[in-house]
Amino acid sequence: MKKSRGRTGRKRRRKHLKSFKDGVNCSHKLEYIKLKKWLKERGFEDSNLRPAEFWGITGRGLMTTKALQTGDLIISLPEKCLLTTGTVLSSCLGGHIVKWKPPVSPLLALCTFLIAEKHAGEKSAWKPYLDVLPKTYTCLACLEPDVINLLPKPLKKKAQEQKMMIQELFRSSKAFFSSLQPLFAENTGTIFNYSALEWAWCTINTRTIYMKHPRRECFSLEPDVYALAPYLDLLNHSPNVQVKAAFNEQTRSYEIWTNSQCKKYQEVFICYGPHDNQRLLLEYGFVAMDNPHSSVYVSSGGIYGLADSLNNSVFFKHFGSSACWRRILLGDIISARNEQQALGTAAKICQFLIEETQHVLLQISQLKREKENLKSHLALVEMLHSENLKILEKSAEILCNLNLGTT
Repeated sequence: MKKSRGRTGRKRRRKHLKSFKDGVNCSHKLEYIKLKKWLKERGFEDSNLRPAEFWGITGRGLMTTKALQTGDLIISLPEKCLLTTGTVLSSCLGGHIVKWKPPVSPLLALCTFLIAEKHAGEKSAWKPYLDVLPKTYTCLACLEPDVINLLPKPLKKKAQEQKMMIQELFRSSKAFFSSLQPLFAENTGTIFNYSALEWAWCTINTRTIYMKHPRRECFSLEPDVYALAPYLDLLNHSPNVQVKAAFNEQTRSYEIWTNSQCKKYQEVFICYGPHDNQRLLLEYGFVAMDNPHSSVYVSSGGIYGLADSLNNSVFFKHFGSSACWRRILLGDIISARNEQQALGTAAKICQFLIEETQHVLLQISQLKREKENLKSHLALVEMLHSENLKILEKSAEILCNLNLGTT
């Protein structure tokens, strides 16, 4: 009998280990123990979620210790746990913000608070949360020029605009930062430097939940819709799940309810929105594999340029300014001949883009060998182009089949 129970015990252990095959439970780590204790003091009741490191591309996230069914409450985070502009105004920064003219934006107020609290170190009441925040980010504004140059042109432009926006925020905020000098022993120029602002901006841009706040005169007219949500912000994005998320006025908590099922010990995902991979990489610093919302962007100028390079500009010149060409773009059939010609041209453009993408992937592969320090950032851009290549190859296959159907 003892021998039999031993085998059963081993089977149970194997089954338990298998349940964790997708990730490693990290709730025993000191930073998470301190965070959970800190949250509990603010009214957060322990849920079925545990911090974990997952083997796939998501990395750190939250796993569930029980199976989730459609309609289950994933997490309920009390208002006292949320970091908002109200939190900022009730801090020592509040008086300075109220007096400052012209009024600062809600975004800048939150950035300033994060930088100040991070600088405070052990003295910060928000230290348990700050300790689990990423030290660096992979938003496009943070990437090196060598990496940004390898992005698709439309995204490269947006990345440069994002970087310029943060630079302008820093330039325009210097006088405000200087006004905070009475609060600090060190020079504010050292504390509120560009890298500190970039980190704070990325923290807010990648991690805040949408939560509308009443209009306050001490802030500029920009929408005050940000809230940082400790622990909840460990939940990763998947385009294939559905959730309902909102602040519950009755419970005074931010709640997330699942509209999808999740097996025990698997990672729990939420959906940030129906974003394509370019938007995800720009705003959040990651790419989703097999993203159903993904697109390959080609500008109208790029289309004409491609047409010229394909010696097919006569077709575009003939239809480019006519209602016929617009109808073709919308999917209407003008005539069998035009349909065949349109499909053929689209297939050639698609093939051109495939070859262009393959060339960029070769460049990235070479650069990964040459520049070890850029390897992780290059891997992100590589993933974006690889996902684009899948779309282009599938599109080429569909176009080829359609063209065969018209002959």
